[in-house]
Amino acid sequence: MDPIKVDFSNKGGSNKTDIVIPPERAVLKTILAIVCSAVFALVAFYFMLPAVNFKSYDFYLYLGLVAASFVAFSALFTKALAKPEYMPYVKKQATVPLIIIAILVLVVGVGYLVSCQFFRAEAYSKIITVDDTKTFAEDVEAQSAETFKVIPKLDSDSANQLATRALGDLAKLNLESQFKVSAENNTQINYNGNPTRVVPLEYDNIIKWFYNTRAGLPGFIKIDMASEKTEFVKLDQNIRFTTAEHFQYFLGRHLRFNYPTYMFGDATFEVTDDNHPYWVCPVLDKTIGLFGGTDVKSIVLVDAISGECKEYSLEEIKTDASLQWIDRVYDSDLIVEQYNYYGKYRQGFWNSILGQKEVVTTTQGYNYIAQGDDVWMYTGVTSVTGDNSITGFVLVNQRTKETKFYSVTGGTESSAQSAAQGRVKDLGYNATFPLLLNIGGEPTYFMSLKDDSNIVQQYALINVRQYNNIGATGTDLADCLKNYLAVLEEKAGVKTDINPENVDTDTPSEDQTATTALIVEGVVTDIRTAVKGGESYYYIKLDSNPAYFSFAAKNNESVVILNTGSNVKISYKGEGAIIAAESIEIK
Repeated sequence: MDPIKVDFSNKGGSNKTDIVIPPERAVLKTILAIVCSAVFALVAFYFMLPAVNFKSYDFYLYLGLVAASFVAFSALFTKALAKPEYMPYVKKQATVPLIIIAILVLVVGVGYLVSCQFFRAEAYSKIITVDDTKTFAEDVEAQSAETFKVIPKLDSDSANQLATRALGDLAKLNLESQFKVSAENNTQINYNGNPTRVVPLEYDNIIKWFYNTRAGLPGFIKIDMASEKTEFVKLDQNIRFTTAEHFQYFLGRHLRFNYPTYMFGDATFEVTDDNHPYWVCPVLDKTIGLFGGTDVKSIVLVDAISGECKEYSLEEIKTDASLQWIDRVYDSDLIVEQYNYYGKYRQGFWNSILGQKEVVTTTQGYNYIAQGDDVWMYTGVTSVTGDNSITGFVLVNQRTKETKFYSVTGGTESSAQSAAQGRVKDLGYNATFPLLLNIGGEPTYFMSLKDDSNIVQQYALINVRQYNNIGATGTDLADCLKNYLAVLEEKAGVKTDINPENVDTDTPSEDQTATTALIVEGVVTDIRTAVKGGESYYYIKLDSNPAYFSFAAKNNESVVILNTGSNVKISYKGEGAIIAAESIEIK
């Protein structure tokens, strides 16, 4: 039987009360709406993965969506959109969900206010503790000829480009086309005392994920940042738990199902000194009010092969010798955020807006320094007026969050990059983000100079205090250092005992010279030239290899007549972005 027709138009302006007409089988339809909402809640939880934690914004969003889903299913089953006479019934059904949503909005609003920087500026300024009693020259290890040999010469982009070359090793496993480099997950660590980037793999696309997910990822790529040696590390057991997965092996889902109430920061990929892969997953807490003052309270270490999870406190990370290989507990962006709170609010909220006395902020960008067995993040500190000078540097231990500020006036990192690029303006090279060094007590920026293909062609050293006057470039590190030390002594009167001749990192080791020469054949796709020590050098790139092969024209005269499109055969030894080749044959 059709329901009684009721005029809901309220024509004539009378103030009528909505007449609630329940649909047929109203109880059944309500039960169906509840069941469907429960199913929606499970599915949404599986994909959204919110922390079941009242300090998480995502949890409130999740609850609000579940409540709203009941209203949507109720309207669907009653067909209220097609039959307006049932709309008052749906509105009545929506009363409780709307009250829940209103309460959630109220809690989020109150939580935001009690966490607001306007009311809690002092608390925000104390999230990080800064030691400003040390001096740069005394506290930061001065460079020597030996330490120069392990200076990282690559930035993240160059490392990722080198990592793709190591994928060629997968040809031995007949897997060369199945995987690609997980560029966003490359991590700089100290590996057996050397600055190293470790780069996990990911599936090349969803189809290749489907064919390979049962086996997992066969290994990872390791790049020595000083020697530029790149190696694909084949594991005895494949990596199963990773950010490249989609279902039960997806790292975020694995963590959520094991720790439903934990809020996690970005996981970092690290390996032990014997190449066992792990994910270091920081557990976050909101330390100010309900939503403010994000900080790390512990870590969960996830075995990338077995998925075994184990939580460690911050104290254990600092004191347990078996955990010293862990380098990245605190995310760089989180450290920068905390230091900016300190620099902005240490004199109070209103001072940060009005007087701005002693208000400072970090410069744009950061880099990493290896000290001891730890990785320290550093960035410049400048005034909020945004000029091109710094007031000092801040160094933060990424494992312990020990923070030191050194008062040093000079140019910002971007100013140093401009100064370095200006010295090779005719070549059009781009400078990497600077690395901070102590050379004879003088804070010095070190940069690699790259061409448009991301290949390192030269190096630059720029004095922080006198970035416009004291600096040097060179085609190799020893040459660059020699030029810089000469200018440093001439213009600043600073002498060091560093012998640049002992800083030659390009000389092949005995192991390298003993290896059998390799052969590569292909079509020339790019030719570049440079003059080093008065000699002409040619850099040849083939379609079959991502590296550039270098030749001295005096030793291989045939390179002078090469053209792009030529078929050649090259004999070489060693690895890297630029490889000194032994011979070339035009076919």
